[in-house]
Amino acid sequence: MNRLEPIVAAAREEVARRIQATPPSALEREVAARAETEEPVRPFHEALARPGLSVIAEHKRRSPSAGPIREDLALGEVLGAYERGGAAAVSILTEGPSFGGSLEDLRAARRAVGLPVLRKDFVVDPYQVHESFAAGADAILLIVAALSRATLASLHAAASELGMSVLVEVHDEPELEVALELGAAIIGINNRDLKTLQVDTRRTFELLPRIRIPAHPRSVVISESGFSRPEQMEELAAAGVDGVLIGEALMRSADVEAACRALTRR
Repeated sequence: MNRLEPIVAAAREEVARRIQATPPSALEREVAARAETEEPVRPFHEALARPGLSVIAEHKRRSPSAGPIREDLALGEVLGAYERGGAAAVSILTEGPSFGGSLEDLRAARRAVGLPVLRKDFVVDPYQVHESFAAGADAILLIVAALSRATLASLHAAASELGMSVLVEVHDEPELEVALELGAAIIGINNRDLKTLQVDTRRTFELLPRIRIPAHPRSVVISESGFSRPEQMEELAAAGVDGVLIGEALMRSADVEAACRALTRR
Protein backbone atom coordinates (compact mmCIF):
# COMPACT_ATOMS: atom_id res chain seq x y z
CA MET A 1 0.00 0.00 0.00
CA ASN A 2 1.25 3.49 -0.84
CA ARG A 3 1.11 5.45 2.42
CA LEU A 4 0.89 8.72 0.48
CA GLU A 5 -2.50 8.10 -1.14
CA PRO A 6 -4.76 8.37 1.95
CA ILE A 7 -2.82 11.39 3.20
CA VAL A 8 -3.27 13.17 -0.13
CA ALA A 9 -6.97 12.29 -0.17
CA ALA A 10 -7.33 13.76 3.31
CA ALA A 11 -5.46 16.89 2.18
CA ARG A 12 -7.99 17.45 -0.61
CA GLU A 13 -10.87 17.13 1.84
CA GLU A 14 -9.18 19.57 4.22
CA VAL A 15 -8.70 22.12 1.43
CA ALA A 16 -12.43 22.00 0.68
CA ARG A 17 -13.20 22.68 4.36
CA ARG A 18 -10.76 25.58 4.52
CA ILE A 19 -12.19 27.16 1.38
CA GLN A 20 -15.58 27.17 3.09
CA ALA A 21 -14.07 28.78 6.20
CA THR A 22 -11.97 31.35 4.34
CA PRO A 23 -13.22 32.04 0.81
CA PRO A 24 -10.61 32.79 -1.88
CA SER A 25 -11.61 36.47 -1.94
CA ALA A 26 -10.78 36.84 1.75
CA LEU A 27 -7.55 34.88 1.31
CA GLU A 28 -6.45 37.18 -1.53
CA ARG A 29 -6.78 40.16 0.79
CA GLU A 30 -4.38 38.43 3.20
CA VAL A 31 -1.99 37.72 0.33
CA ALA A 32 -2.09 41.37 -0.73
CA ALA A 33 -1.43 42.51 2.83
CA ARG A 34 1.71 40.39 3.11
CA ALA A 35 2.93 41.50 -0.31
CA GLU A 36 2.93 45.08 0.93
CA THR A 37 5.12 44.40 3.98
CA GLU A 38 8.75 45.50 4.17
CA GLU A 39 10.10 41.95 3.81
CA PRO A 40 7.44 39.93 1.98
CA VAL A 41 9.69 36.94 1.22
CA ARG A 42 12.91 35.81 2.84
CA PRO A 43 15.56 34.32 0.51
CA PHE A 44 15.11 30.56 0.93
CA HIS A 45 16.91 29.53 -2.25
CA GLU A 46 19.86 31.82 -1.54
CA ALA A 47 20.21 30.44 1.99
CA LEU A 48 20.67 26.95 0.56
CA ALA A 49 22.82 27.90 -2.42
CA ARG A 50 25.59 29.43 -0.30
CA PRO A 51 28.92 27.55 -0.12
CA GLY A 52 28.98 24.45 2.08
CA LEU A 53 26.20 22.22 3.34
CA SER A 54 23.15 24.05 4.68
CA VAL A 55 20.80 22.58 7.27
CA ILE A 56 17.04 23.00 7.04
CA ALA A 57 15.93 22.26 10.60
CA GLU A 58 12.41 20.91 10.86
CA HIS A 59 9.75 21.25 13.53
CA LYS A 60 7.79 17.99 13.60
CA ARG A 61 5.66 16.79 16.50
CA ARG A 62 4.96 13.30 15.19
CA SER A 63 4.95 11.21 12.03
CA PRO A 64 3.30 8.05 10.66
CA SER A 65 6.61 6.17 10.87
CA ALA A 66 7.90 7.44 14.24
CA GLY A 67 4.72 8.24 16.15
CA PRO A 68 5.02 11.02 18.78
CA ILE A 69 8.43 12.72 18.60
CA ARG A 70 8.50 15.71 20.94
CA GLU A 71 5.67 17.51 22.72
CA ASP A 72 7.38 19.04 25.76
CA LEU A 73 8.92 22.03 23.94
CA ALA A 74 7.07 25.03 22.54
CA LEU A 75 7.53 25.72 18.86
CA GLY A 76 9.25 29.03 19.58
CA GLU A 77 11.79 27.34 21.83
CA VAL A 78 12.66 24.77 19.18
CA LEU A 79 12.98 27.30 16.38
CA GLY A 80 15.03 29.68 18.50
CA ALA A 81 17.43 26.81 19.23
CA TYR A 82 17.65 26.05 15.52
CA GLU A 83 18.46 29.65 14.67
CA ARG A 84 21.13 29.92 17.37
CA GLY A 85 22.47 26.53 16.29
CA GLY A 86 23.25 27.73 12.78
CA ALA A 87 20.36 26.42 10.67
CA ALA A 88 20.05 28.10 7.27
CA ALA A 89 16.25 27.75 7.20
CA VAL A 90 13.43 26.09 9.09
CA SER A 91 10.78 23.66 7.91
CA ILE A 92 7.34 23.65 9.52
CA LEU A 93 5.09 20.62 9.15
CA THR A 94 1.57 22.01 8.97
CA GLU A 95 -0.33 18.79 8.20
CA GLY A 96 -2.59 17.92 11.13
CA PRO A 97 -3.88 14.32 11.24
CA SER A 98 -0.58 12.52 10.61
CA PHE A 99 1.99 15.07 11.78
CA GLY A 100 0.23 17.21 14.38
CA GLY A 101 0.91 20.52 12.65
CA SER A 102 -1.22 23.51 11.68
CA LEU A 103 -1.17 26.77 9.77
CA GLU A 104 -0.89 28.55 13.10
CA ASP A 105 2.49 26.83 13.53
CA LEU A 106 3.55 28.48 10.27
CA ARG A 107 2.38 31.90 11.43
CA ALA A 108 4.13 31.43 14.76
CA ALA A 109 7.35 30.37 13.03
CA ARG A 110 7.34 33.53 10.93
CA ARG A 111 7.13 35.59 14.11
CA ALA A 112 9.64 33.50 16.08
CA VAL A 113 12.72 33.56 13.82
CA GLY A 114 14.35 35.60 11.09
CA LEU A 115 15.24 32.56 8.98
CA PRO A 116 13.48 31.60 5.74
CA VAL A 117 10.48 29.35 6.45
CA LEU A 118 9.44 26.30 4.42
CA ARG A 119 5.87 25.09 4.66
CA LYS A 120 6.02 21.32 4.53
CA ASP A 121 2.63 19.82 3.78
CA PHE A 122 0.78 17.92 1.08
CA VAL A 123 0.07 20.79 -1.30
CA VAL A 124 -2.40 19.68 -3.96
CA ASP A 125 -4.41 22.82 -4.74
CA PRO A 126 -3.64 26.45 -5.71
CA TYR A 127 -5.57 27.58 -2.64
CA GLN A 128 -2.82 26.08 -0.45
CA VAL A 129 -0.15 28.02 -2.32
CA HIS A 130 -1.89 31.29 -1.55
CA GLU A 131 -2.63 30.39 2.06
CA SER A 132 1.02 29.41 2.50
CA PHE A 133 2.10 32.88 1.39
CA ALA A 134 -0.56 34.58 3.51
CA ALA A 135 0.52 32.60 6.60
CA GLY A 136 4.21 33.49 6.21
CA ALA A 137 5.89 30.78 4.13
CA ASP A 138 8.91 31.72 2.04
CA ALA A 139 8.92 28.32 0.33
CA ILE A 140 6.60 25.37 -0.13
CA LEU A 141 7.08 21.66 -0.69
CA LEU A 142 5.66 20.00 -3.81
CA ILE A 143 5.83 16.19 -3.89
CA VAL A 144 6.12 14.77 -7.40
CA ALA A 145 4.54 11.47 -6.33
CA ALA A 146 1.41 13.28 -5.15
CA LEU A 147 0.75 15.33 -8.28
CA SER A 148 0.15 15.01 -11.99
CA ARG A 149 2.72 16.74 -14.18
CA ALA A 150 0.23 19.44 -15.12
CA THR A 151 -0.75 20.13 -11.52
CA LEU A 152 2.89 20.15 -10.40
CA ALA A 153 3.75 22.72 -13.08
CA SER A 154 0.71 24.85 -12.23
CA LEU A 155 1.42 24.91 -8.48
CA HIS A 156 5.11 25.57 -9.10
CA ALA A 157 4.24 28.55 -11.30
CA ALA A 158 1.73 29.90 -8.77
CA ALA A 159 4.31 29.82 -5.98
CA SER A 160 6.97 31.43 -8.17
CA GLU A 161 4.58 34.26 -9.11
CA LEU A 162 4.24 35.07 -5.41
CA GLY A 163 8.03 35.12 -5.02
CA MET A 164 8.22 31.90 -3.02
CA SER A 165 10.80 29.18 -3.57
CA VAL A 166 9.68 25.61 -4.25
CA LEU A 167 11.31 22.44 -2.93
CA VAL A 168 10.35 19.75 -5.47
CA GLU A 169 10.58 16.38 -3.75
CA VAL A 170 11.45 13.15 -5.55
CA HIS A 171 11.90 9.55 -4.42
CA ASP A 172 13.19 7.74 -7.51
CA GLU A 173 14.62 8.28 -10.98
CA PRO A 174 11.31 8.69 -12.90
CA GLU A 175 10.22 11.36 -10.42
CA LEU A 176 13.61 13.03 -10.70
CA GLU A 177 13.19 13.25 -14.48
CA VAL A 178 9.88 15.05 -13.94
CA ALA A 179 11.57 17.56 -11.61
CA LEU A 180 14.39 18.14 -14.09
CA GLU A 181 11.97 18.64 -16.97
CA LEU A 182 10.13 21.18 -14.83
CA GLY A 183 13.39 23.06 -14.33
CA ALA A 184 13.11 22.88 -10.56
CA ALA A 185 15.61 25.21 -8.89
CA ILE A 186 15.52 23.17 -5.67
CA ILE A 187 15.24 19.38 -5.74
CA GLY A 188 14.74 17.38 -2.57
CA ILE A 189 15.70 13.71 -2.59
CA ASN A 190 13.66 11.89 0.02
CA ASN A 191 15.40 8.73 1.16
CA ARG A 192 12.19 7.28 2.61
CA ASP A 193 10.27 4.66 0.62
CA LEU A 194 6.61 5.71 0.43
CA LYS A 195 5.33 2.13 0.43
CA THR A 196 7.34 0.70 3.32
CA LEU A 197 8.38 3.95 5.09
CA GLN A 198 11.89 2.49 5.32
CA VAL A 199 14.85 4.83 4.86
CA ASP A 200 17.83 4.15 2.61
CA THR A 201 20.30 7.04 2.57
CA ARG A 202 22.05 5.58 -0.48
CA ARG A 203 19.19 6.95 -2.56
CA THR A 204 20.66 10.46 -2.44
CA PHE A 205 24.04 9.29 -3.70
CA GLU A 206 22.42 7.15 -6.41
CA LEU A 207 20.26 9.96 -7.81
CA LEU A 208 22.72 12.83 -7.40
CA PRO A 209 24.75 12.05 -10.58
CA ARG A 210 21.54 12.35 -12.63
CA ILE A 211 21.20 15.95 -11.45
CA ARG A 212 24.84 16.95 -11.74
CA ILE A 213 25.20 16.45 -15.49
CA PRO A 214 26.08 19.34 -17.81
CA ALA A 215 22.83 19.07 -19.79
CA HIS A 216 20.80 20.29 -16.82
CA PRO A 217 20.87 23.74 -15.22
CA ARG A 218 22.35 23.56 -11.74
CA SER A 219 19.68 22.81 -9.16
CA VAL A 220 20.16 23.13 -5.43
CA VAL A 221 19.98 19.58 -4.06
CA ILE A 222 18.57 18.81 -0.62
CA SER A 223 18.74 15.36 0.98
CA GLU A 224 15.83 14.41 3.23
CA SER A 225 15.45 11.66 5.85
CA GLY A 226 17.96 9.43 7.57
CA PHE A 227 20.79 11.79 8.49
CA SER A 228 21.76 12.76 12.03
CA ARG A 229 25.56 12.67 12.51
CA PRO A 230 28.34 15.15 11.70
CA GLU A 231 30.29 12.60 9.67
CA GLN A 232 27.23 12.14 7.46
CA MET A 233 27.17 15.89 6.87
CA GLU A 234 30.76 15.70 5.70
CA GLU A 235 29.92 12.87 3.32
CA LEU A 236 26.99 14.78 1.82
CA ALA A 237 29.07 17.93 1.39
CA ALA A 238 31.88 15.99 -0.27
CA ALA A 239 29.39 14.48 -2.71
CA GLY A 240 28.15 17.92 -3.76
CA VAL A 241 24.82 18.01 -1.91
CA ASP A 242 23.82 21.58 -1.03
CA GLY A 243 21.65 20.96 2.00
CA VAL A 244 20.03 18.45 4.28
CA LEU A 245 16.61 18.54 5.93
CA ILE A 246 16.67 17.16 9.47
CA GLY A 247 13.80 17.03 11.91
CA GLU A 248 13.39 13.97 14.08
CA ALA A 249 17.04 13.69 15.14
CA LEU A 250 17.08 17.33 16.27
CA MET A 251 13.66 17.25 17.89
CA ARG A 252 14.62 14.23 20.01
CA SER A 253 17.85 15.81 21.29
CA ALA A 254 18.12 16.77 24.94
CA ASP A 255 19.88 19.98 23.83
CA VAL A 256 18.36 21.01 20.50
CA GLU A 257 20.67 23.98 19.98
CA ALA A 258 23.83 21.95 20.58
CA ALA A 259 22.60 19.16 18.33
CA CYS A 260 21.94 21.61 15.54
CA ARG A 261 25.30 23.33 15.99
CA ALA A 262 27.10 19.98 15.78
CA LEU A 263 25.60 19.45 12.33
CA THR A 264 26.10 22.98 10.99
CA ARG A 265 29.73 23.30 12.07
CA ARG A 266 31.88 22.53 9.03
